Amino acid sequence: MADIEDPPVPPADLVDLVRSTDLKTALQMLEPYTDSQIAEVLAAMSPGQAVEVLEEFPLERRATIAANTAAGPDWLEGHRYPEGSVGRLMERAPAVFPEGALIGVVIETLRNVVRAKQIVYVFCIDSARLFTGVVAFRELLFAPRDARLDSVMVRSPFALLPGMPLPDAMREVVTRHFPVYPVCDSAGYLLGQVRGHVLFEQQAFEISAQAGSMVGVEKEERLATPWPRALRFRHPWLQLNLLTAFIAGAVVSVFQGVIDSIVLLAVFLPVLAGQCGNTGAQALAVTVRGMTLNEVKPGMAFKLMAKEAWLGLLNGALVGVVAATAMFALAVAQGEGQPWLLTTITFISMTLSCMVSGIAGSGIPLVLKRIGADPATASSIFLSTATDVFSMGVFLGLAALWIL
Repeated sequence: MADIEDPPVPPADLVDLVRSTDLKTALQMLEPYTDSQIAEVLAAMSPGQAVEVLEEFPLERRATIAANTAAGPDWLEGHRYPEGSVGRLMERAPAVFPEGALIGVVIETLRNVVRAKQIVYVFCIDSARLFTGVVAFRELLFAPRDARLDSVMVRSPFALLPGMPLPDAMREVVTRHFPVYPVCDSAGYLLGQVRGHVLFEQQAFEISAQAGSMVGVEKEERLATPWPRALRFRHPWLQLNLLTAFIAGAVVSVFQGVIDSIVLLAVFLPVLAGQCGNTGAQALAVTVRGMTLNEVKPGMAFKLMAKEAWLGLLNGALVGVVAATAMFALAVAQGEGQPWLLTTITFISMTLSCMVSGIAGSGIPLVLKRIGADPATASSIFLSTATDVFSMGVFLGLAALWIL
């Protein structure tokens, strides 16, 4: 009978390696180790990170890994809630007592607990297990030992819902700055707690992921992600970008005869496309930021797009004056016919294209959200296509209509 090899010894930096890579690679790193070793690694991470990594394991192994640590039940409970919600970051509250409990009894009960866990608040519940109040742990030391918790507790305390999306939770806690927040269901039953620093860490990661997702970089790709997996993450979006570039190129090819007749038009194509792209990117950034902060309320889409269209029109007119002046100067210097007509075409094209760019920049993330997609996902790819096709089409189309 062949000897069974001993499991490898985890390297000292395994926790840092798992934290700094994507989920699939983290799974491959952890699979060779025992369930207890994996549980030890996950216990060193935040609850949200541990839940995401554990979710990559087969269902039956999740339970055996979770059984090796006190935090395991919290991880399994976190799987019940949507990705990006408060429930994913929730852990059991270590100090929950009936509101009628004597303070002296509470202190004695917690005497050994505080040696293993940091306790900030004592949560109070009534006979129906509804969350009724909170007491700062240090306040217990100054209260009479024969007094009841409900005599010193803060009533009707603030609490988060487990299904609440992380951006909504951040808006609720940003002015409170509590170290720990209770989590209750809609009926008021206490489910657990979430630490303030965990909320902010997770939100910081979500925000950092937005910049990459706008250009097709997957949210889970990290610095330590192996290059083959990073290639699989990125390459499909680059193929999509190539397809959209062909669409823009096709628009130019339709007007190839116009460009051959008036070579100066080719000089202004990248100027026009770049300016419109930046205008659309500004609108996109403001819109995505507003959606992240929940500032875009139902029924505001038309108002938002109208504002960005107006800003695009104004900005386009202002930069259009400069571009048109440059077109006139170059047309006169090169002896092009009808310089004033070229100047007018440049001004109108810049103005209209920037206006449409503002509409596209605000509209694309709204449409993506409406169809259930991440508003930031590859938005810039779709935006650049829309702005390039329209700006080049208008510019060359007007030249073909008015000059040739």
